Amino acid sequence: MAAASTRVRLRVSPGAGRAQIVGRHGDAWKVRVTAAPEQGRANDAVLRLLAEALAVPRDALALVSGHGARDKIVELTGLGPALVERRLASASAPDRGRKDRRP
Repeated sequence: MAAASTRVRLRVSPGAGRAQIVGRHGDAWKVRVTAAPEQGRANDAVLRLLAEALAVPRDALALVSGHGARDKIVELTGLGPALVERRLASASAPDRGRKDRRP
């Protein structure tokens, strides 16, 4: 039986103040990395961040589209789509920009 394979769409912001999975951006996940988009550094940082957030080895991830663009597709081996969605949702940063308006 072949291992599960899932593709994840990303919208990447390189050169951020800190690396984080921000949350949903349309049908993609918005990701910020501190690395500059030079010589593949930001792509490597994205894959490391995803591997950590998804609790998988780095070699379970492969960038299949968007090597030089902000919109990327990453293929993940070993996890199904539902589990990937749950893990990314739990790893995404809480909404820090909003203030609680309760009295």
